[in-house]
Amino acid sequence: MSETVKPAEVRQRLGDLLDRVADRRDDFVIERRGKPLAAIVPFAKYQQLQKAAEMELLSAFDRHARELTQQQAEVLARRIKRRVRSDSDTDTDSET
Repeated sequence: MSETVKPAEVRQRLGDLLDRVADRRDDFVIERRGKPLAAIVPFAKYQQLQKAAEMELLSAFDRHARELTQQQAEVLARRIKRRVRSDSDTDTDSET
């Protein structure tokens, strides 16, 4: 579960937060006025998220590649990227 911190707290404690992320694999969600702005996560977790998004995109293209025009493929890519970003935002909301 992620710990929520405010931007001012991040500025004051950045070194400590980074140590906790690196050493204990803690996650932090930075919120302003109750809205998530960003997250501080271990780099390995970030890489996993990037890889998962890439795999989802490639899977969608594989399923439909022969049927799509270039323009349709580009539209699909944009939609998948938006969905992945939206899903990521939803996951952050549910952890706080």
